[in-house]
Amino acid sequence: MAFNTIRNLCEQYPVMAQTAMAVVVIILGLISYFITKHYLLKAVSKLIQSTKTKFDDILMEKAVLRRLSNIAPIIVVYMCAHLFPFAEDVIRKVSVAIISWFVLLALGAILTAFSDIYLTLDISKGRPVKGYIQISKLIVYAIGAIIIISSLLGRSPMVLLSGFGAMTAVILLIFRDTILSFVASIQITSNDLGRVGDWIEVPNFGADGDVVDIALHTVKIQNWDKTFTVIPTHRLIDVTFKNWRGMQQSGGRRIKRAVHVDIGSIKFCDDRMIEQFGKIHLIADYVMRKLEELDHYNREENIDTSVLINGRRMTNIGTFRAYIKAYLRNHKQINQDMTFLVRQLPPGQAGLPIEIYVFTNDTAWANYEAIQADIFDHILAVVPQFDLRVFQNPTGEDFGKLTAAKEPA
Repeated sequence: MAFNTIRNLCEQYPVMAQTAMAVVVIILGLISYFITKHYLLKAVSKLIQSTKTKFDDILMEKAVLRRLSNIAPIIVVYMCAHLFPFAEDVIRKVSVAIISWFVLLALGAILTAFSDIYLTLDISKGRPVKGYIQISKLIVYAIGAIIIISSLLGRSPMVLLSGFGAMTAVILLIFRDTILSFVASIQITSNDLGRVGDWIEVPNFGADGDVVDIALHTVKIQNWDKTFTVIPTHRLIDVTFKNWRGMQQSGGRRIKRAVHVDIGSIKFCDDRMIEQFGKIHLIADYVMRKLEELDHYNREENIDTSVLINGRRMTNIGTFRAYIKAYLRNHKQINQDMTFLVRQLPPGQAGLPIEIYVFTNDTAWANYEAIQADIFDHILAVVPQFDLRVFQNPTGEDFGKLTAAKEPA
């Protein structure tokens, strides 16, 4: 009896009946939203917090479940669409589109959460996946956009996809940088060309510092002056750059610097110099062995040593080079297992270069500079002890002394 009465009222007043049903559906949707948000979501959140793993915590932080919970009231509307025959088709299409939208947001949040989870692993330092995550998001959003548009139009997604064939050239033009950056990201990762934390130099872009981020479209570098340089990822592959990671991992950093000796101060060693050099602790044994070697050679070859240029003799530059080698061999902050050279370079307008080519055992920049400075402080200070002079261009003081010497007393 009551059911027949309600049906008669609905037939007599269809607008009021539809309005009442709409209000009921909205209330049911709000109730489902309230239950999902305040009960179901909180229960899941407590369950996640009680677990030991941190992975589900990251999923919670990225609002994956919160975005999925928004689907509940839309599902209620979708299920009640048949109550509104005049708009059932529209309601279902819009509901599917909205549900697809929230699913897309949830998938994007899941990909972001995966990236954050991956960053907690040690492998992330050498194999960044941020670029792949970004391209995955683009693909997911593109597919989602096709599904939403097709649901609103009531057409199959395949129909829309078939139309994209004619738009390939336009798509390639629009996403040119994205495609190039994606390929570059694959090259950087697969060839291990750069990692977050690497010190790299990119002269073409004036970048010199640590890599702080490798994304799909950009590589972010914090320079040593604390400024940032942002380089398009695909451009990093097009230009030459230097990665200092190999140096840091090797345990040694190279010192390659020369002391320029005034050629006019190079001479054979006389008895006074030999006696003085023999008192130097680091080369006392060297001087003794060298004298014995030269004396043996000259006697064996029956050389008249009364003439200075005959035979073999010690020189102050050779002894100085031996001193530098002995000094560095006894230096605790020089890596003795790596390349070790103290060599002469071709003489030129700046005198005779004595180049030091060694590696420190400390790769930290500040420590390396301090070690290098201490070594050359000492070497430059001992040059006069070998009756040598460091070459430098004349200064104002040199010209002043020359002028004063020419003036009559």
